[in-house]
Amino acid sequence: MMQRLAWLLLFSLALTGCGGSNPYLEQSLKPAELQGKDKAWFEKNWGAPSGKATRFFGGETWTYYRIAGGKSGLPLFNFSPNQCQITLKFDKEEKLSDSSYSGC
Repeated sequence: MMQRLAWLLLFSLALTGCGGSNPYLEQSLKPAELQGKDKAWFEKNWGAPSGKATRFFGGETWTYYRIAGGKSGLPLFNFSPNQCQITLKFDKEEKLSDSSYSGC
């Protein structure tokens, strides 16, 4: 019984640690959306995106890939980086309309 409780606690801690929220990225993207930042602002401050695609109803989707931490493991303490994907969606007026991220 005690072992089962320990596993349950360990599992719930692991899920909490993998929660998909990144407060630093949220603090950057939400104000940018509310302030109506445009593509030129992101290109100046974040650099050129890794990829661009046109949206069906006008506008563009930009994708950025960044290294966001990682893990080092045995043997020889090899470093395995986490790749963060940030997707920015711009409307017809080239203003940020939506954003999402994963792996950050």
